[in-house]
Formats: sequence, C-alpha cells, structure tokens
Amino acid sequence: MQLYNFFLRIALNLKGLSYDYIPVDLRTEEHLGAPFKALNPQGLVPALVEDGMVLIQSPSIIEWLEERYPSPPLLPADSEGRARVRALAALVGCDIHPINNRRILEYLRKVLGCDEAAVQAWCVHWITAGFDGLEALLAADPARGAFCYGQTPTIADLYLVPQVESARRFKVDLEPYPIITAIDAACGELDGFRRAAPALQPDV
Repeated sequence: MQLYNFFLRIALNLKGLSYDYIPVDLRTEEHLGAPFKALNPQGLVPALVEDGMVLIQSPSIIEWLEERYPSPPLLPADSEGRARVRALAALVGCDIHPINNRRILEYLRKVLGCDEAAVQAWCVHWITAGFDGLEALLAADPARGAFCYGQTPTIADLYLVPQVESARRFKVDLEPYPIITAIDAACGELDGFRRAAPALQPDV
C-alpha cells in the first residue's frame, strides 16, 4: 500500500495498517507533474495505491478503508450515528478545507492579485465561519464524548485534527472553540494521531 498525502495517515495508523508514505511536495507543484498526474489526472492529493488500484478523494478512500478493514471502526454502528459523523466530517472536508487549500490561495495571489494580508484574512474568515458552526453542533450533541462523537475517534476526528493544525498555521484565534480544542487535545494523546503529525513526516 502506497500513500501520497498526509491527510489519510491518521486513518491508516488507527487501523494499524502498514504503508509506504510517498511525499508529494505541493510547494514545488510536484502534484501537477506528469508522474503524479499519471496516478491522479486531477492533480490533487490524496492518492492511495494498493495492488495496482488507485484510489482518490479523501471521503472515498476513508470509506473504502472502513469497508476493507473494519476494525477498529471509524464509523458508529447505528445509522443515525454514522449520518452524524459523516455530516461533521463533511463540514470540515467540504466547507472549510477546500477553500483554504493551496490551489485556492495561489489563485488569490497570482490571478486576483491578493497580498498576503488579504490571503490571511480569507483563511481566517472561512475557518472561523466553519468552526463557529462546528462548535455549536458539538455543544448541542448529548452523544458527544471525548471525541467528536462518543469515546473513540471517528472519521469526523480525522478531518478535524488537520483542520485545527491549519487554523493554527493561519493564526486563527481558537479561544472561542473550547470543545474543538479539547477534542484536538484528546486526539493528540493517541499514537495514531501523533505519528501522523506533519512535522514527523519526511519532505512534507
């Protein structure tokens, strides 16, 4: 199994799966080169390769891992719980992360002529807007435990932790989000999350 990306390392670690991590340097636009585009013509990470099969898009890959390697589960057993977890994951994966990723920020800089202050303001605005809604949803959920849902990490936590890391990188004020920061801290106590930290990966 070969992984091109850092977002899915947490899922693979939590499931105890071994893989070869192949860094793709977005800073040098390696993802837009012919070798990577041969794997994913969209030119985006992640990509997961196993036995010649190439999987792309984080939700698809995580769901495939869940079906292929169901233990430990990253989705609740009940349909309502699974819907809840998928919604929390989508809030981050669809509404926050995509509009703050590198290709959007490069468009702001290179095409629209935004300076770094404007790019920073863009990121802070959209992360804050997303975290406002997420914090409220988590606060209103009686089923929430130490993690986004219950007492064990789920797909929602896999999405949340990298986004908190991104929020810190863009200097978002996290004080208004005590539940989000508490969940991030709880995840940080688990080896699967710690080993996936960007700082521990080669050539990220």
